[in-house]
Amino acid sequence: MFSLSRKDTLTFAIFALVVIAMPLWLAPIGAAYPGLMQKFAIYAIFAIGFNILFGLTGYLSFGHAVFLGVGSYTAVWSFKLFSMDIIPATLLAVVMAGIFALIIGFFSLRRSGIYFSILTLAFAQMSYSLAYSVLTPITNGETGLLLARDDPRVFDKMVGATTSGTGLPTPSLFGMEISGYFGFYISAVLLILAFYLSQKIFASPFGMALRGIKSNQTRMVYTGFNTKPYMLSAFVISGMFAGLAGALLAVTDPIAGAERMKWTESGNVVLMTILGGVGTLTGPVIGAWLIKYFENIFSAININMLHKAFAFLPDGLENAVVTVLSKFVGEGWHLTLGLIFVLIVVFLPGGLVEGYQRLLKKLRPEPKTAKALHPQPAE
Repeated sequence: MFSLSRKDTLTFAIFALVVIAMPLWLAPIGAAYPGLMQKFAIYAIFAIGFNILFGLTGYLSFGHAVFLGVGSYTAVWSFKLFSMDIIPATLLAVVMAGIFALIIGFFSLRRSGIYFSILTLAFAQMSYSLAYSVLTPITNGETGLLLARDDPRVFDKMVGATTSGTGLPTPSLFGMEISGYFGFYISAVLLILAFYLSQKIFASPFGMALRGIKSNQTRMVYTGFNTKPYMLSAFVISGMFAGLAGALLAVTDPIAGAERMKWTESGNVVLMTILGGVGTLTGPVIGAWLIKYFENIFSAININMLHKAFAFLPDGLENAVVTVLSKFVGEGWHLTLGLIFVLIVVFLPGGLVEGYQRLLKKLRPEPKTAKALHPQPAE
């Protein structure tokens, strides 16, 4: 049940090592900040879950951010009502996101193709609007759901746990406050577990059935195979991954707002998956890391930094280079990301993973053919 093939075990070990060593290899590119690395891990979980639906079944959801938002709201309510410990908050967030995914998936999966995508987008926008208006007593509307020192927190009071200091309470794990690298490594461990579950799903008969649905659902139906429970299961599992990511966002910053349900968040996870490689294990993770790097580091580059970087050039050439490059950094980082996305879609439809595989194929020496090993005698 818990075993992996030799190839998957090697992939898992390398992936775990890369994640744990993030503070080392992110330092040279200026991204070794605990808060940013937490975002890398959280959005990688989000993308892994989305890939289980989109990558295996081919069903493209434009509303997956609703489960991210549900996970955040549930986690913050758990912090307010029960305990500042992240374990009950995370479990409740995953369960609640799964319930929402079951309801939305039940109706959305009655259609396929673009109609399915539009239905998921409609449900997400409905949820976003409800969070801003009708459900204000639950979501606190535009302000967002915040913690307060006088929240009930019944579990904490039962065990005598009190909030120290004068500020707002901080999420904890078994009494240890979560901050800095401790918070990152909690997210990193959960990312590694999410990747392992993804591997098991991909290699299981369930995963093979989902691939069959993606390949030719009509043929599977004609052979008497009931595909609906499989698709709904994939949708729910994917939503639960998103709920976990939403809970971890609430752990990082104990506030939940409707902006996490916005359609742009759903679009981001689609971009992450396509950039890295749809249907691959590591592709969505790479895509998530790339987009979050551009969003947080590339967007912080300004004209003064460019002038310092190109100060070795003659004044006229320096100004020209800085003028051109300034359009692609800072507030213009979306332009750079858009160009990368276009290039990958045109030249690498399989994403960055496909590019890596092509590069390996070119670097490997071609095996000698049987004719070369056993040349024919000359006539």
